[in-house]
Amino acid sequence: MPIESTPLPGSARNLPDAVEVVGHDDRSDLIQITLVVRRREPLPEPAPGSTPTTRISPEQFASTYGADPADCEAISEVVVRAGATVVATDVASRRIRVSGTVDTLERLFGTTLNRARLTPPGNGRPRVARVRSGDLSLPNELDGIVTAVLGLDDRPAAEVRFRRRPVIRAAEGTSYSPLDLARIYQMPQDTDGTGTTLAIIELGGGFRAADLTHYFSGLGIAGPRIKGVGVDGATNTPTSDPNSADGEVLLDIEIAGGIAPGAEQLVYFAPNTDAGFLDAISTATHATPTPTAISISWGQSEDTWTAQARTAMDDAFADAAALGITVTAAAGDNGSSDDATAQQGGAHVDFPASSPHVLACGGTSLQADPTTGVVTSETVWNDEPGHGATGGGISDAFAQPIWQSGAGVPVAKRHAHGHPSGAAAGRGVPDVAANADPATGYRVYVDGQDLVFGGTSAVAPLWAAFVCRCAQSLGQPLGLPQPTLYRGIAPGVAQPGFRDITTGSNGAYRATAGWDPCTGLGVPDGAALLAVLGGNAT
Repeated sequence: MPIESTPLPGSARNLPDAVEVVGHDDRSDLIQITLVVRRREPLPEPAPGSTPTTRISPEQFASTYGADPADCEAISEVVVRAGATVVATDVASRRIRVSGTVDTLERLFGTTLNRARLTPPGNGRPRVARVRSGDLSLPNELDGIVTAVLGLDDRPAAEVRFRRRPVIRAAEGTSYSPLDLARIYQMPQDTDGTGTTLAIIELGGGFRAADLTHYFSGLGIAGPRIKGVGVDGATNTPTSDPNSADGEVLLDIEIAGGIAPGAEQLVYFAPNTDAGFLDAISTATHATPTPTAISISWGQSEDTWTAQARTAMDDAFADAAALGITVTAAAGDNGSSDDATAQQGGAHVDFPASSPHVLACGGTSLQADPTTGVVTSETVWNDEPGHGATGGGISDAFAQPIWQSGAGVPVAKRHAHGHPSGAAAGRGVPDVAANADPATGYRVYVDGQDLVFGGTSAVAPLWAAFVCRCAQSLGQPLGLPQPTLYRGIAPGVAQPGFRDITTGSNGAYRATAGWDPCTGLGVPDGAALLAVLGGNAT
């Protein structure tokens, strides 16, 4: 019997022009997907200058802003009637995991699933993924109740945001340990993140305890307590290749652990799909204890996401902010184009950094004395073409948040050659910055090798660790810090607590005094920034 259905808004997906369809899954194959359910009540947005630590308890959050159990029951009835199975229901994060055959889920959501060979940008290896195109539909009973259907298409959702120093530049470059950068950025003394939890999201790769023991003993510190957490069947799976996702995993753990060794680390491993990414974030956000910070160094141009996936992820980040969690995300390593195709052209920003509920982290090139912490120069990170530059720009997908309205965010540049489109200003990216240039990079130890990495991938865990140290000092988490960081902002004026970066360009945009789409508000002046955050504590 045909299922009477309604189109699901924001669910349209396209296939790349050059994609090669190579077949179809066996129609009896079982797959798992994630359904996102509407909230009981809308979450209130923070006002400019509001207290970032005003937060909701997990119990109150689930009962007020989670899913209505009646909605979950209605979904379960429709799913079971169609011949699928409900694997798990999470009311707080509004997610239902469903298992069904390819045939069942195609009929239930009005789509066709194929296998296709995809070639990722850069030097990534081609892989075969399950893909769909066009809109999804929902059974009429679920219209308005289910807001996203994720995981039917399992093409990679995101890419790593790290850059390894080119061999040709290794001898001439500068490099820093996490301890050096904590000194250079004047992070609060007598803090190490003790009493806090730092969650890290990974979509591949893994770590070995022996590598971490070697690295932290080389720094002369004990290092953090680290635990891997599997999501949707993924696990801590090191590949022994430092150029793989292992490089991202070890970079994140080592930078965060070197700066905040007292913070317990939970490393969430999930499949690199839209469903896996969301499930990892939601699992971390609603964990017990509630984490102080979540660090994300994976992303992709916001134009490549479906609207339903972006909204579901942004809603998960809003959950985090309401629970007192600070989410940091890399702004991207491909300049203002964010690795857009020649057909797209123009300027683009990276997601999830473009979410207004995320602290977006851009990159600089740093010259400083690691012993004294004295900075000689710090400019926008922008190497020669092909070697990376900090992401940054204006969002197409998210409206400008009210706390950013005084920053002088420019009109977005959308066309090739950087001509303004005339559209209203959206959310400006990034919010903050730190060292990201591989030529002035981070010393790390990956799969038994001493290496130097850069990229905004390193900036997200650095800021997450800094947040943990501030939370330890203040005795409370920071939640969404932007209403405080942007308080009283004016165009062309540096904000308290930051060292303004005014030199350089990421392509379409140039650094200026005050906030700009290259390095945001600037790099942390740690002690001063702690005072800014502490002045708003309750």
